[in-house]
Amino acid sequence: RYADEAVCIGPADAANSYLNIAIIIEAALKAGVRAIHPGYGFLAENPEFAQAVENAGLIFVGPRPETVALTGDKLAARRIAREAGLPVLPGPDEPLMHGPIEPELASQVVFPVLIKAVAGGGGRGIRLANDSAELEFMIAAARKEAMAAFGNDDVYLEPLVQGARHIEVQIIGDGEGNVLCLGERECSIQRRRQKLIEEAPAPRLPEQLRKAFHANAVKLVEQLKYRGLGTVEFLLDKNGEYYFIEINPRIQVEHPVTEMVTGIDLVREQLILAASGKLNLSAFDILPRGAAIEARILAEDGSQGFLPATGEISHLLLPGGQGVRVDSGLYLGMPVTADYDSLLAKVIVWDENRARAVARMKRALIEFQVGGVPTDLEFLQQIVNSSSFKSGRTDTTYLDHFKPPQNVESESIEQD
Repeated sequence: RYADEAVCIGPADAANSYLNIAIIIEAALKAGVRAIHPGYGFLAENPEFAQAVENAGLIFVGPRPETVALTGDKLAARRIAREAGLPVLPGPDEPLMHGPIEPELASQVVFPVLIKAVAGGGGRGIRLANDSAELEFMIAAARKEAMAAFGNDDVYLEPLVQGARHIEVQIIGDGEGNVLCLGERECSIQRRRQKLIEEAPAPRLPEQLRKAFHANAVKLVEQLKYRGLGTVEFLLDKNGEYYFIEINPRIQVEHPVTEMVTGIDLVREQLILAASGKLNLSAFDILPRGAAIEARILAEDGSQGFLPATGEISHLLLPGGQGVRVDSGLYLGMPVTADYDSLLAKVIVWDENRARAVARMKRALIEFQVGGVPTDLEFLQQIVNSSSFKSGRTDTTYLDHFKPPQNVESESIEQD
């Protein structure tokens, strides 16, 4: 709705539209564009797409195709991280073969175990097997989702780190080995392996660990001579040990929290870098301040186990005010279908400290009104009102045993 021109690239079926490289390149050339920004999802981590963009004489707003190939392949990224000296979870460096699991491999699996898409991202193509009886079924389910989302059904096994925190580091590099770190984000509030609430900086993170995360992320992407914006993701266990899990060679859904605490427009920096080949920033420009939180408004029906919901937007009132930002394409009368991701909007808040940011998020979620389709708004309100969230004591299993607070006390935005 904000574009100068919109081009139909095919039917709602992603395989015949947003995953069809030839159609996208053809549309871009017809529109006379100079560059393609891949966003997130669909082909954002597909090296063939990045190469096709460059072959067409267009600028790919992201890493070099060969870097996308290395980082988009989660197993290749693990190997690179291990070679760079980063701690990596144990596991094979090759995808599982198709067909029945070999008895020798099955006997070596320690449960519970995650089955993850090699080309995965955004929490898609991931399943948890609690025992050997579930393994074959969960592998098949992960393959099916991975093929639908990424056009690649290769999967691998990764040990489950119980009660871990999910910490990610935002970086940007010029492709010549110069890399800047823009801080970390806490992404531990997840459901079905997909992030629901993110924040920056990560709360209750010892400064020594914070510096270690930043240093390891920079070391890894320096070695890659990484060009563009990217995210290095880690798991932090209960004992303070951390492990590299992946690099995302694209902008993240949760990038606004980093923008809010640094005051830096990350998409703008992507475009400047793509156009000039040089970083527009220096370390002196990165001065994080305050705390920011993002909540994802999803079209999901809580009464039906948070299954994706459909409908038509019949009522809409977005929150506003100082320190409140809403990223959304919602409009009255908009159809919400099951063809794409259930994300409707992102509410992002900033304040001088985390307690004030939490209070601001509470208010923003109360003010957000949307009718015509079920959403997770009430669930998000329950989370931000919980004592564990307010104290910053959560991990990736938090929502597995979450109980909504019984009595929610009103709190002032001026609290410390």
